[in-house]
Amino acid sequence: MSEEEARERLGPALWDAVPAKWNSDQDDVLVCTHVRPETHDVKSFLFRTPAPRLFRFRPGQFITIEVEIDGEAVNRCYTISSPPTRPDTLSITVKRAPGGKVSNWLHANLKPGMAIKALGPAGEFSCTFHPAPKYLFLSGGSGVTPLMSMSRTFYELGEDPDVVFVHSARTPRDIIFRNELTMMTHGMTKFRTGFVCEQMGEHRDWSAPTGYLTLPLLKSIVPDLAEREIFCCGPDAYMKNVRAMLAEVGFDLAHYHEESFSFENLSAEEKAEVQNLQAEAPNTGYTIEFTKSGRSIPCRPDQFILDAAKAAGMRLPFSCSKGVCGTCKSKKISGQVVMNHGGGIRQREIDAGMVLICCSKPLSDVVIEK
Repeated sequence: MSEEEARERLGPALWDAVPAKWNSDQDDVLVCTHVRPETHDVKSFLFRTPAPRLFRFRPGQFITIEVEIDGEAVNRCYTISSPPTRPDTLSITVKRAPGGKVSNWLHANLKPGMAIKALGPAGEFSCTFHPAPKYLFLSGGSGVTPLMSMSRTFYELGEDPDVVFVHSARTPRDIIFRNELTMMTHGMTKFRTGFVCEQMGEHRDWSAPTGYLTLPLLKSIVPDLAEREIFCCGPDAYMKNVRAMLAEVGFDLAHYHEESFSFENLSAEEKAEVQNLQAEAPNTGYTIEFTKSGRSIPCRPDQFILDAAKAAGMRLPFSCSKGVCGTCKSKKISGQVVMNHGGGIRQREIDAGMVLICCSKPLSDVVIEK
C-alpha cells in the first residue's frame, strides 16, 4: 500500500496523527530514554526522537552515532539490537572494551535524557536480504547484537523459522541476552540455541561446552550446517576461524554473510598490505597533513586518503570503507577532494567541510583535522 493509499484509507485526521518516519538527514538527534545493564560490562542504550517519529530499518542494520569527547566529535558504528517491530524506540548494545574511547564514554556518561547525534540506519547484513528455510546464526561476544535483532523480529512477528543460534562467550556470565534467548526457545518450536564458553568462570555447574568453537563441536550442534544460510558476527579472529571451518567442509560461501566493525590496530594482513603498498607506491602525488597527529603522508591522485593513511601505518577509525557508515568522517581544513560516498554523510556536513576519507581522493594537497 502506498503512502497516498494509506492516507486516503485512514483519512486526513487519523493519518496526521501517525508519527512520520525518522529521517536522520533532517533530524539527527536521538534522546536516551533508558540504560539497561545486560552483563557486568555490557549495556543497552534505548533511544527515541525528540518529536514522535517511527524507526524503519531491517534487522541487522546499524547506525552511526556521534558523541563529543574532550571537545572532539567522534563517530562510531553500532548495530541496532532492537527489532523493527518496535518502531517507537531504537536500542544499541555496547560492550565496554578496554581502551575503547567511545564504549567507555558511553558506559560512564550516557544517561537518560541526554541527546546524541546519529546517522542511518544502513547496512546489508540482514536475513531479510537472504530469505531461507534454515538459518545458522554464529556470534562471538558483542557480535550477538545484529543476530539478536533478527531473532527478536522472528519472535515478535510470530514466525517460526528453523534457526540455530550458536553464541561464543568468555564465561557464562559474559553471555549477552542469555535469558531472552532461552525464552525464545520456548516460544518458537524450531529455534535452538547453543552456547560455547572459553572458561567456566564462577559457574561451576556449567554443563555446556567449554573452550573454543571447533569444527567437530559445530557439526555436533548443527549436523545440517551445509543446508543453512549462515550469518556470522564477532571479533575478526572469531570470524576468520569460522571461515576456515566452513572452507574445510566445502561450504558454499555464497550462503555465508558476516559483519564486522574495526577501529583498533591493523591486522597482520593489513600490516602486510601496508608493507606491499609502501614498496610499490612511489612518493608522488599530493601531501595529506593530519593536524592533530602531526603526520604528513603522500597520497596518489587515484588513491583514497584512508588507504594512503593505512599504507603509511596510521591507525584511524573506519568501518565500511564504502562511504556508508560515516565512521571516518573528518574535517577538511583546506584542499580539494573528489568524494564518492554511499550516504554516510549529509549535504550540510559536506557544505561545512566534512569528508569521508575512505571514499575521498585528493585533487590537491589536503589538510585534515585528525
